[in-house]
Amino acid sequence: MPAITIKIYFAMIQSMTGYGRVEYIYADHKTIVEIRSLNSKQLDMTLKISPFFRLREQEIRTQLASCLQRGKVDVTITTVPLDNPAVATASFSAINKDAFRYYYSQLRALQSELDAAEEPLFAAILHMPDVMQAADTSMDDTEWSMLQSSVKQAIDAFNAFRIQEGRALQTMFADKLDGIEHLLNQVEPLEKVRIDKIRQRLCSQLELLSEQTQQAIDRNRLEAELIYYLEKLDITEEKVRLRNHLRYFRETMETAESEGVGKKLGFVAQEMGREINTLGSKANHSEMQIIVVKMKDLLEQIKEQVLNVL
Repeated sequence: MPAITIKIYFAMIQSMTGYGRVEYIYADHKTIVEIRSLNSKQLDMTLKISPFFRLREQEIRTQLASCLQRGKVDVTITTVPLDNPAVATASFSAINKDAFRYYYSQLRALQSELDAAEEPLFAAILHMPDVMQAADTSMDDTEWSMLQSSVKQAIDAFNAFRIQEGRALQTMFADKLDGIEHLLNQVEPLEKVRIDKIRQRLCSQLELLSEQTQQAIDRNRLEAELIYYLEKLDITEEKVRLRNHLRYFRETMETAESEGVGKKLGFVAQEMGREINTLGSKANHSEMQIIVVKMKDLLEQIKEQVLNVL
């Protein structure tokens, strides 16, 4: 019975796709902290925050930026009143009713004095000075501490999601790398057959020449040229380099580095592509060309998902 090899991969890579959500209740409202991200070349963070926490916005940004890495990250912090959970009223500005009543009485009096046609007044009044006033942004130390703790918990949940997605990516990469290596193994039996066929074809073409032309050919020079031509079709170096790239890709996935792994994997995938393309250009054999196309397909799937690696 053949030995069974079990491969164990330690999930070290993280996905740039992440999600974390935490909520807490304090006083008469509930606060929801949500973090979600997609892939991006650098950290591109957007923070949408309730006016209730506006005075602490810079501190919240600093806390987030110190813990988050690459990715297009959207962070929302909203408050919802417990008596009406469907509407986040803390996100709206309040209406100064005294100012509204004053402007309304003045406009109605002017309208009566000028005997003007009745016009909608509400829209005009809302644009008057001091009618719209900022929402109450006061926040005591207890809630600020709860908010900081919730942001940290949301970041932890967000990073845990990234690690989970990273495990799925690593499993996918391992399968695709194994597929490329399996196809590369199929190339080797075809190499000797390919060289023999090329040699036979060249010799057959020479036999079609006239006897006078064949006698004038320098056989030693012909053999040297033939060897030079066949050496240009040799793919030994490409196979060795491709195997090294496959090995290095696996090693990089298992590295303990926390930053820059995705970029490094992208560079390795590009080098793998160069070797596979060279194999295709040197193949000169229909079955080898088919194998190369399959390898390119697997590599393209790797390249697409490498963009999601942190």
